[in-house]
Amino acid sequence: MLSLCLLLFLLFFVTMSKSMKGYGTKLTSFIVQRPNKREMVKQREFLPLELVSNILSRLPAKDLMKCKLVCKSWYILITDPYFITNYYAFYNNLMHCQTQERHLLVIRRPFLSSHKTFISLLSCILDEPKAHISSKLFNFSKEYNSDHKYWTEIMGPCNGIYFLLGNPNIMMNPSISQFKTLPQSYLTGPQGTYFLTEHAGFGFDSKTNDYKVVVIKDLWLMETDERKPMHWTAELYSLNSNSWRELDADGLPPPIEIWGSSKVYTFVNNCCHWWGFVDEYGRKEDVVLSFDMVNEVFRKIKVPIIRESSKEAFATLAPFEEAATIGVIVFPVQGTEKKSFDVWVMRDYWDDGSWIKKYSVGPIEMIYKIVGFYGSNQFLWVDKDEGLIFYEADSQQIKYLQVNGKNDSLGATLYMESLVSLQRRNDSSFQFVSCSFGADPMLNKKDY
Repeated sequence: MLSLCLLLFLLFFVTMSKSMKGYGTKLTSFIVQRPNKREMVKQREFLPLELVSNILSRLPAKDLMKCKLVCKSWYILITDPYFITNYYAFYNNLMHCQTQERHLLVIRRPFLSSHKTFISLLSCILDEPKAHISSKLFNFSKEYNSDHKYWTEIMGPCNGIYFLLGNPNIMMNPSISQFKTLPQSYLTGPQGTYFLTEHAGFGFDSKTNDYKVVVIKDLWLMETDERKPMHWTAELYSLNSNSWRELDADGLPPPIEIWGSSKVYTFVNNCCHWWGFVDEYGRKEDVVLSFDMVNEVFRKIKVPIIRESSKEAFATLAPFEEAATIGVIVFPVQGTEKKSFDVWVMRDYWDDGSWIKKYSVGPIEMIYKIVGFYGSNQFLWVDKDEGLIFYEADSQQIKYLQVNGKNDSLGATLYMESLVSLQRRNDSSFQFVSCSFGADPMLNKKDY
């Protein structure tokens, strides 16, 4: 860390000394002037751009936001789309390799009598049983810090962007302190129907450089108060337009039932996914429902018989092969004895017949719900006491992460540094929520 600080000091000194010759000694006017590419050319004459980029890529995102104010050449570099894309992979991989420390975004409702949701940034070395665990709590502004404002799911990271499903829906990049409230949806069902259940998906449209949220809603008949089985309506939010729109009837999901949204964020090949089933000749057959964020179409993915009954085993979707394909983790319904669980993977994402059973894990103490899966064999799950647990299959190491929830509210996902901005040209400041970070007084407390 000391060597990095020294390099940054030298880099700053050389850049400023060279730049001041052409722009005078008034630093304020030097910063405020609109950047131009000639400044970048000047810098190359005395300092290789690759060296500058390599050094700056080792800084956290918040520090880089300050570095944009140093000089025009740094501003141009840090805001360049190519640098932003490469930074995401370079910095996060570097931090993981150098420190072995993992950072998790954790969402939970710790009080039985309240809907109030707490979001925290948990830091620890997962594969060291006795390593110190620290946690910072997100402190939203007063209007979002009440029982009436709550979130039930956290999805991401998608290039460092996260989506909070709840009231209100929020898209955020916490590493640069951007928290954007999504507008309300005004979708109504066909006459004589209403909505009760929602399933959301979040992802990135690489074709239009847009972040989207899709919400599938079931239909209930007002007259009989009965649900229309396998009938859905859907709407799509676009960050670029900051608006919702209803998907056309031709684009609605095929006849399918959805077991529920997976707690493990599974955005693969531009598609988000849900675990569901179809009723074939009186027998429920598991399937996967996907939604393509680029082409905005649904797809039904067939699944082999990987469990005997939904009453005997749960199933959770997860990304595999560095998000190149999907898999399913099948684990027994909670019991008192130790049991094993199976991991199935699609070898070819576009081939429904390529499912294989990759490996089994256990026997281990029972899992209540899987909420995270990383690499090829690292699991995050919630135990019967609603505590967050990390498990590494090869070493069979179990680590309690000192975080507990209530009312089935606990969720977690990897935290990744990112420079991706949620700001769009037509955005106004009131759409963004202010947030600060403070100590987490509830760490390692099971009862409240």
